[in-house]
Amino acid sequence: MITIGENMSVIISKLEEQKQVNGLDFPLLVTPDNADTAENESNFLQWVEKNKTELQGLLIKHGAVLFRGFPVGTSDLFEQMLDHTDYKNMPYVGGAAPRTQVTASRIVTANESPATETIPFHHEMAQVPTPPGYIFFYCDIASPVGGATSILHSGEICEKFFDLNPSFAKKVEEQGVRYIRVMPEETDTSSAIGRSWKETFNVKTREEAEERMKDAGMRWEWLEDGDLKTETSILEAIRYDEETKQKVFFNSMVAVYSGWNDSRNEGKKAVATADGEPMDDATMNALIEEMNKSCVNFKWQAGDVLWINNHTTLHARQPFEGDRRILASISFK
Repeated sequence: MITIGENMSVIISKLEEQKQVNGLDFPLLVTPDNADTAENESNFLQWVEKNKTELQGLLIKHGAVLFRGFPVGTSDLFEQMLDHTDYKNMPYVGGAAPRTQVTASRIVTANESPATETIPFHHEMAQVPTPPGYIFFYCDIASPVGGATSILHSGEICEKFFDLNPSFAKKVEEQGVRYIRVMPEETDTSSAIGRSWKETFNVKTREEAEERMKDAGMRWEWLEDGDLKTETSILEAIRYDEETKQKVFFNSMVAVYSGWNDSRNEGKKAVATADGEPMDDATMNALIEEMNKSCVNFKWQAGDVLWINNHTTLHARQPFEGDRRILASISFK
């Protein structure tokens, strides 16, 4: 057991799959320091509220914090846990993944794409002008085979990107990138990026969608079948994170390049630098290989809660067999 700050006592445990990044556990595994916090829901929520500042500090320091052994047995308790922090709920507007609202307020399902598909590494909603600062996951049902929510340290992979192709990396840093996606009129759950334009922008009419796109600086084209072709404004792809004093690979380049493939989209054509140059194939393939080598794939346990600093940690999803239900929530920075 260790004491953090003046008041918070926790047990920092070891996770078989975790790694060290810059001498720090990634992710940090936090477990209860006493039976009351481990078994009593009310005491647990009080513990979260009392120690929210210290917990936030751990999240910024480590990039990801896994809570295990706490009494989080339902989606409502997951929501209450977040409600006892200062994290402000952020509507899921602009994301590509099909999702279902679970609670009336802030909890949705994680990406509902088919179990056989890998969801590539990405910073959540990095393809929108104002992405979330934090993302939170809750394991309701752990799949018996596969299904890890993989995490990757953004500063570490950013360095490897510049090592792989310094000139292309510099161009991406200086120019930024834009993303092109065709959204269906109705959500296509067979696709990892099949969220309809109505759900993506949380609207019912074309006029409302156009207002949202105009606000985001996007360009668009309505297609004959009711689908919508969108093109984002130029967005930063390499950022300097002021809180952790590091350069990060803050974008959706890999996710788009390797994962935005369905009957409407081709990933390799869906992301380009500001001057229209497509991604360098050899560099992207080598980067994906480095990501798979450098990531952490931990096995979910029912009741686990994972907090991620979306500005410094990328995440992905591995294929799985059997039942799996992971819930999610996002927050403003």
